[in-house]
Amino acid sequence: MVHGQQKEAQDCSKLEAQTTVVDSPEVVGSLAVEAAEPEHVPDGGREAWTVVLGSSLALFASAGMINAYGTFQAYYESTLLPASSSATISLIGSLQIFFLYGLGPVTGRVFDANGTSVLIPLGSALCVLAMMMVSLAQKDHPYQLFLSQGVLFGLGLALLFNPSVAVMSHWFRRRRATAIGIVLGGSAIGGVVFPIMLQHLIPRIGFGWAVRVIGFIMMACFIVACLTIRTRLPLTGHISWRSAIDLGGFKDIRYILAAVAGFVLFYALFIPYVYIQIYANFRGVPPSISNYLLAILNAMNIPSRVLPGILADRCGPLKVFVPATAMCTILILGLWLPSRSAGSIIAFAAFYGLFSGLFVSLLATYVATITPREVYGARLGSVYIFLAIATLVGTPTGGALLKTVDTAHFNRLIVFSGSLMAVGTVALVAAALVSSERVGARVRRG
Repeated sequence: MVHGQQKEAQDCSKLEAQTTVVDSPEVVGSLAVEAAEPEHVPDGGREAWTVVLGSSLALFASAGMINAYGTFQAYYESTLLPASSSATISLIGSLQIFFLYGLGPVTGRVFDANGTSVLIPLGSALCVLAMMMVSLAQKDHPYQLFLSQGVLFGLGLALLFNPSVAVMSHWFRRRRATAIGIVLGGSAIGGVVFPIMLQHLIPRIGFGWAVRVIGFIMMACFIVACLTIRTRLPLTGHISWRSAIDLGGFKDIRYILAAVAGFVLFYALFIPYVYIQIYANFRGVPPSISNYLLAILNAMNIPSRVLPGILADRCGPLKVFVPATAMCTILILGLWLPSRSAGSIIAFAAFYGLFSGLFVSLLATYVATITPREVYGARLGSVYIFLAIATLVGTPTGGALLKTVDTAHFNRLIVFSGSLMAVGTVALVAAALVSSERVGARVRRG
């Protein structure tokens, strides 16, 4: 009996860990269809890999812009919005992530019902329109950027991201981890390419045309995505909202600890992404180096998109997740806080990018291991509500702590981030202890 329960839990864990994604509830809807359908899954071939190409380009052009927001933050503070506070400016970027997580359950239900035929074209149009509106923003008019880059682009991103990942389950089973890793790598590559492009284009053609050039590149990527992303499995044809959120998980202490850990970790997660370039400029790092820090950080995210699922399959998600969050805590307090030279700041950016890239996929994977498969999507959607709130207020809180760009205020920002990481690590350790005690109790009863 015990052996059967453990095997079932392991099978569920492996199935969800293989997704290795910024996992969202709609992915699970596709998995449920797959589980009920024994027919052959292509697991490769021209059609399947064409879908991978389209999804990768969709995330390159959409989620890649989230990873590039640190460059926008630095430019807005110095040039476009000098009268606005750092907290106000960072709220523009955090709105994008808020919509991504907050609307995840909604886009999941629409994907289950109608596939990608509406979501991908509509999300593409909103993202391109948003960037064109950003290019027209006037100096010291932050509301224009709130509406265009924050709200409009955030909505487009939310419509694009989840279907681009979830559709992989229609085409892949054995190679799903590889396929989704490639797709998510597109967002990390976008976070490398777009900051470098902005740094080179703005001095030459101005901010407006630099953003328009990026907008046209995004348009080309989205056209390919609209032509290549398509579903294969039958769709439900109707939208069910009752399964979008499930609060039953809060009866389980492990689920509560996972939600707490997710909230505090994601509260701090994006602070270095937004403020690392500003910090480097403050420390006198040459622009030829500081302008590439965000690209370095995002480049190190690329292996983090693929490796977590492989390691979690073998070791369990918490055995990978806890060391990653502990390392981020050490890097923030032990390397970023005392850093003064270009070398130490570059080292922090590289290693933080490597370890922080694991967070989202491993949190979703752990939730999968403690949740019945039939309610996994809804319970993950409940956790994502906490993540949406945390990401909305996280970087603006950092900006409020950085009222003045000096050593004292940066120290407050860094210590605050490191402390949150430490609290999140403790919560995950507690979840691991509770899980091990439950396993031990089941073995003793058996």
